[in-house]
Amino acid sequence: MNYHDFSALLGARHSCRGFRTDPVPKDKITQILTAAQKVPSWCNAQPWQVDITVGAETDRLRDALYDHAMTATQSPDIPWPSAYTGAHQSRRKTCGLQLYEAVGVARGDRAASARQMMENFYLFGAPCFALLTAPAELGPYAYLDCGGFITGFTLAATSLGIASIPQAAVAAYAPFLRDWFALPDDRIILCGISFGYANETHPANQFRTTRAPLDQWVRLHGHEEKP
Repeated sequence: MNYHDFSALLGARHSCRGFRTDPVPKDKITQILTAAQKVPSWCNAQPWQVDITVGAETDRLRDALYDHAMTATQSPDIPWPSAYTGAHQSRRKTCGLQLYEAVGVARGDRAASARQMMENFYLFGAPCFALLTAPAELGPYAYLDCGGFITGFTLAATSLGIASIPQAAVAAYAPFLRDWFALPDDRIILCGISFGYANETHPANQFRTTRAPLDQWVRLHGHEEKP
């Protein structure tokens, strides 16, 4: 693969918020996982563990998680960001406004925006769900390694025509997920990834986020321009 092919793959990946019910074949799931595990990790520790649901088991999970999220108090294993300020807040706000405009949520309509937020816990209708966890003893660097795994997973899925969305939101209910998947207390629940075939006509899939220009986030040291 050359640079242009790789850049095109990155550009094709997006956070899908509306899925078809078509099942994802087991061999495709195996291909995604086999590719994703090739990402680098500190000392090759490979700290990720993945629990996957498909079909009726995903439906069972989504119904229970949605009902739980309606009334339960959030209790993530990892604290949420303490604040979004400056460019980070601006980008976050722009993404939210793009989504709300796409799905017809009027500015200031708290009830409608709350309903859209709850779609996270319905897993956006995806037929498959992956829960990503890491061992607590490895600490934050394992979480960084798992971030690479998420990238590998979503890009591998995209290359196979399978859409996905990493979801930190589901980690808000870590105790529920720990019980559901019978996970030990020494594993940190990081996020979920809902995946399947995209419903291309779903309103939530009609926008794309942008990326900041390099001069806003890159500082280049020691490089001299050649005449």
